[in-house]
Amino acid sequence: MRDFAILLLRLVVGGLLAGHGAQKLFGWFGGMGPERTSGWLESMGLRPGRWWNYAAGAGEFGGGLLTALGFLHPLGPVGAISASTMAVFTAHAGKPVWNAEGGAELPLTNAAVTLAVALAGPGKYSLDRMLGLRVPRSLLSLVLAGSTLTVAYGIAASREQMARAESG
Repeated sequence: MRDFAILLLRLVVGGLLAGHGAQKLFGWFGGMGPERTSGWLESMGLRPGRWWNYAAGAGEFGGGLLTALGFLHPLGPVGAISASTMAVFTAHAGKPVWNAEGGAELPLTNAAVTLAVALAGPGKYSLDRMLGLRVPRSLLSLVLAGSTLTVAYGIAASREQMARAESG
């Protein structure tokens, strides 16, 4: 049952995250698409907006898809957690936690579930298990370092923009 539970989490949360990223990257599922999303990201101090749109979209779409498939684990959850962390500290910053008030309820939930999947492993119903794949530690270390630096830079840039907007 544990492997089935992990499969269920991967498919639902990974699939929904992939769809959320597709809204940014392609305008699918009623999303704003790259132009409008890029402008919105720039309004939060994330410049150039187009680059940040592709970074967020890759984390959500790519990370969600890899998570759903259980492929190249744990790179998918790393991407999903990175995108969710950025959302918590930029788009949802300073708001009450609940989604109804613009808060970070959903990205916090997504980050928690994908972290749990990352820690538990993709389970036996995964492409990695079926294909006998393991991501090399060196690659995982590079992806983690790159994701951490990108998220830290993005949060700092957004906070700097918000501070400038408040002061004048």
